[in-house]
Amino acid sequence: MLVERFSTSERRACKVLGLHRNTKRYQPKEDRVNREVTPRIIHYAGEYGRYGYKRVTALVRAEGFKINHKRVYRIWRQEGLKVPEKQPKRSRLWFNDGSCIRKRPEYKNHVWSYDFVHDYTYDGRPIKMLTILDEFSRESLAIVVNRKLNSLDVLETLADLFVQRGVPKYIRSDN
Repeated sequence: MLVERFSTSERRACKVLGLHRNTKRYQPKEDRVNREVTPRIIHYAGEYGRYGYKRVTALVRAEGFKINHKRVYRIWRQEGLKVPEKQPKRSRLWFNDGSCIRKRPEYKNHVWSYDFVHDYTYDGRPIKMLTILDEFSRESLAIVVNRKLNSLDVLETLADLFVQRGVPKYIRSDN
């Protein structure tokens, strides 16, 4: 600390740094509600593995706690809780008449496909990735990463690729 290192007063050190003295002296109070509700949230997350923070919020409220979903989400992230991934259903590869659903690409720029990939950062915040690839060459044409992606982002990225590489014959999306 500056006070001990330069043997100056607290008032002078705070003035030099442009800080209020209260900032240095502030001691946050422990939140009673967080202390009481955190074990309940952890319990529900363990007991009901597929429940997310919104369902857990409803369970905690049913116990009589007055808490909103944002606080539960903040505690959820601080405790590193996650909902396990749902196992995807296996999709059919053929129609009832025996014909195949997917047309195989025959040359480069014949079929492009795009998909959204959802993931979480190390601190539990969600990110989304838009991936576009050429199915014939399996070349990744674009990867756009952002916290929020919407249809305009998809259209802008596709428009940029059309200018750079030309327009493909087909564009496939799993969505």
